[in-house]
Amino acid sequence: MTPTASMEDEEKDTFKILVATDIHLGYLEKDAVRGNDTFVTFDEILKLAQDHEVDFILLGGDLFHENKPSRRTLHTCLELLRKYCMGDRPVQFEILSDQSVNFGFSKFPWVNYQDGNLNISIPVFSIHGNHDDPTGVDALCALDILSCAGLVNHFGRSPSVEKIDVSPVLLQKGNSKIALYGLGSIPDERLYRMFVNKQVTLLRPKEDGDSWFNLFVIHQNRSKHGATNYIPEQFLDDFIDLVIWGHEHECKISPTRNEQQLFYVSQPGSSVVTSLSPGEAAKKHVGLLRVKGKKMNMQKIPLQTVRPFYIEDIVLADHPGVFSPDNPKVTQAVQAFCMEKVEAMLENAERERLGNTRQPEKPLIRLRVDYSGGFEPFSVVRFSQKFMDRIANPKDIIHFFRHREQKEKNDDEINFGKLVRKPASEGATLRVEDLVKQYFQTAEKKVQLSLLTERGMGEAVQEFVDKEEKDAIEELVKFQLEKTQRFLKEQHIDAEETKIDEE
Repeated sequence: MTPTASMEDEEKDTFKILVATDIHLGYLEKDAVRGNDTFVTFDEILKLAQDHEVDFILLGGDLFHENKPSRRTLHTCLELLRKYCMGDRPVQFEILSDQSVNFGFSKFPWVNYQDGNLNISIPVFSIHGNHDDPTGVDALCALDILSCAGLVNHFGRSPSVEKIDVSPVLLQKGNSKIALYGLGSIPDERLYRMFVNKQVTLLRPKEDGDSWFNLFVIHQNRSKHGATNYIPEQFLDDFIDLVIWGHEHECKISPTRNEQQLFYVSQPGSSVVTSLSPGEAAKKHVGLLRVKGKKMNMQKIPLQTVRPFYIEDIVLADHPGVFSPDNPKVTQAVQAFCMEKVEAMLENAERERLGNTRQPEKPLIRLRVDYSGGFEPFSVVRFSQKFMDRIANPKDIIHFFRHREQKEKNDDEINFGKLVRKPASEGATLRVEDLVKQYFQTAEKKVQLSLLTERGMGEAVQEFVDKEEKDAIEELVKFQLEKTQRFLKEQHIDAEETKIDEE
């Protein structure tokens, strides 16, 4: 057998999958400098898929940044998908599962490359994230538009909030078989509770169960943000071979082994910087996943068009020989010190860019300054004006914060020092649903909810604010009212004899 024939036989049994997540199309699209960043990088990702002749693209959620993307964002997305994913190259794998189950929520419940009216060369499979999740009375999202257009296979939707049965998309190429499981974003606390109550089931193929490579795509908090505001890895079934974990933006794409469950986890991270935090400073990659039988290999592919981001911390109190709060010119000294740090980061950015002309010229720079110990912040506006033409984010280069010492607390005290340590703009943001919950927990009895629930109201307000669903609260009231009326009818309660205290 010739080496060429051997390689061809190898390719017949090997899936090649381009893995990416959290592309956030449309992020800062109106920004004069950064407005095209997400589109340029998405173009690069799709070009990589085409150049490597992958079997399909697998996306882990948050393809769009806004729940209702602008016409420009949708148009650009459709344009790029048509450019790279349509063509005459034949798809080399087949689907063995019941597609009416995998894509049952669609009016076209079959994979796009099997549609006789379409000419698909690279199928795209995607779950939804927390940014582009289904909302509104029809529970539709932007991915459903792409699905209806025949450009994306949206899977991993759960039709029930009571019990989740995840049915895999069963794929076969030669002698290799993949069971592709997907679970679109669900509020972490709800999903955590469902896992604890054994309400989440991953269904396994009936035949040759051990011969499948089990690939699970999820979009949830991986790191712990609260007692139940994340999904522990040990909640996932141990028969899984590889988990693609979306939502977390730090790139940890090389698979790491979970020694308890004995599966591997790959966290691709985002392809664009959406927050000026340390996790975003890691180099951005996509993955080329090869699967043959039960064996896999993840090749890291660095993205060349991502805007570089540099972040550094300064603690002024750590430089007593340089700064003294009692010095009347300390503010000027601090400003000059920060200027030197920013210039050093700019020099570093320029050196790294010399080998990559595809990288945007203006980098993102963040200098976090801890001014605890009697220091005062200087004018960030005046400071930023000196870098207007050299940095992509001149208005928020400097971030001042103070580290408060941890108080000794009793059981009833909240550790405010610990809370203040992490700047609000760097990750820990108060959620709308938490504000609603806090309000009703402290409100007087006469304004407490009786017909509606705190959780339902919180989710409706959250959709109203974050997803721009203007009818969310009205729909909640209508749904709950109809549900209550049905209950009363079933109980054979005479509405005329029953008085509801509205006070």
